[in-house]
Amino acid sequence: MERRNGTDVTYFVLVGFSEYPRVQVIFFCVLLLSYLITLLGNSLILLLIYYDSQLHTPMYFFLSNLSFLDICYTSTIVPQMLINCLVKVPTISLGECLAQMCILLYLGVVECLLLAIMAYDRVVAISDPLHYAVKMGPQLCVQLATIPWVISFLLSVVPVMTMPLDFCGHYVINHFSCELLAILKLACNDLKFYELLMLATSSLTLLVPFTFILASYARILGAVLKMHSADGRKKAFSTCSSHLTVVVVFYGTAISMYMMPQDKVNRDEDKIFFLFYCIVTPMLNPIIYSLRNKDVKGALRKLLGKKNDS
Repeated sequence: MERRNGTDVTYFVLVGFSEYPRVQVIFFCVLLLSYLITLLGNSLILLLIYYDSQLHTPMYFFLSNLSFLDICYTSTIVPQMLINCLVKVPTISLGECLAQMCILLYLGVVECLLLAIMAYDRVVAISDPLHYAVKMGPQLCVQLATIPWVISFLLSVVPVMTMPLDFCGHYVINHFSCELLAILKLACNDLKFYELLMLATSSLTLLVPFTFILASYARILGAVLKMHSADGRKKAFSTCSSHLTVVVVFYGTAISMYMMPQDKVNRDEDKIFFLFYCIVTPMLNPIIYSLRNKDVKGALRKLLGKKNDS
């Protein structure tokens, strides 16, 4: 990332809830609990999918990718946020801040694209179940899972790394972390071109996948309604409703942040939206997919039963 000679900022102060000590204590406890649930829940899903051969299907392959992604996503910011809750003046160096910003943006775009691929997987599984195993072969699944990681780098990291930033002495971030919009609001140079570029990128990574997911579920709904088996319809609705719940929470908050008109003021609403798509969604993923999925619950019972027998 390019820095101008006039930039004398070497560190940032992250405000968060530091102005409200009592709120910060509560926030620390809630954040720590959420992070533990995220780590344990997603790690358990990875373990179950690896352990149970019945879960070695395309759907659970993509779910394992999502769980791994959520662990990386939250681990990028939550440990730093927890530490910041324990210090009077939370600071972060310029280099660490810019690195955190790029990683957050990169992993966020990866999740946007991965959720769209998971919707495509459900379309094939429900619309054409007889040819599902052939169409979604192992090689294609690996390719589909790799695509988000590559495209995300080109759509997010590359544009941000070429962005010239001049902070003109502004170093107080009214946020929990080095989130992209919060950083750009501190810049004092003209970034109109990059703001338009970011809007175009947000459309590609948020609106296009979200529209694709909605179209996919419209097709899924049509296929489900044609099923003669009531049990088949119930299982299809249960599986897809889990994915759709995650999609609504994640995309709803992300679109509210990145597709709305921006100003130079960091709103408290931005912090809430940030917490939802960075903290709440990764925590909800394993809960939603495990509590509403018979296969996952069955794999957990088998794992626990085998441990008890041994």
